[in-house]
Amino acid sequence: MLLKNKVAVVYGGAGSLGAGVAKAYTEAGARVFLVGRTEKTLREVADATGAAYDVLDAGDEDAVEAHADSVVERAGRFDVSFNLVPRGDFQGLPLTEMSVADYTRPVVRGITCQFITARAAARRMAAQGSGVILGLNSGSHNGSPMLGGTGAADGALDALIRQLAQEAGPAGVRALGIWTAGVVDTLTPEKLSAAGAPAPDEAAVAGIRAHLDSLRMTKRSPKIADIAALAAFLASDAAAGLTGTWVNATAGMFPS
Repeated sequence: MLLKNKVAVVYGGAGSLGAGVAKAYTEAGARVFLVGRTEKTLREVADATGAAYDVLDAGDEDAVEAHADSVVERAGRFDVSFNLVPRGDFQGLPLTEMSVADYTRPVVRGITCQFITARAAARRMAAQGSGVILGLNSGSHNGSPMLGGTGAADGALDALIRQLAQEAGPAGVRALGIWTAGVVDTLTPEKLSAAGAPAPDEAAVAGIRAHLDSLRMTKRSPKIADIAALAAFLASDAAAGLTGTWVNATAGMFPS
């Protein structure tokens, strides 16, 4: 089992991707703690995956630090940190028509939350001499029009992960990430509407998924199970040589 005896924390664990990662991690042998702000959805994912859960805001410094201590107290260690908390991205308008708030929100909210959780994890992992901090974004900093502040937010996270890998590496901590350019089975009318799209129906969502497929070299977009399996591998000792980099899991949306 890839993650036998490992302890993982998944921030934003009640979302569709968080649930998929929790399932992959528990099946790989890890003890998993889900973190989020809504107990009902966290409990549903925990019941389905066998993970534990804790209700807190991953953007609250004090709460995250206290929770990291509690994970070590309960499980004896802290091996994997994966932050999948939504950033409030707003898309679908050209930059010349976008408000400052809509452009900057995913950048500020996203990097703040990512920094808080990564710092808490790195502190505990450095003390024990090992650990893995994972990030995930769309890879849109490589150049994607009409995505508002998503590219800037992705670029900020890329920089954080690379710098953290350099600074925490001597203490045995790895930091790396995954580019997805969209995970098609996470797309729903509700999520697309929240990101700024005109309330799409199921037919419109199917069209968006098909369009994403057409842009890939493989003509098949990554799905939750694909990304979750990759996340399990990257968190494992089998990927011990990987740090300070981003894995291009876009199925060839763009080369790297």
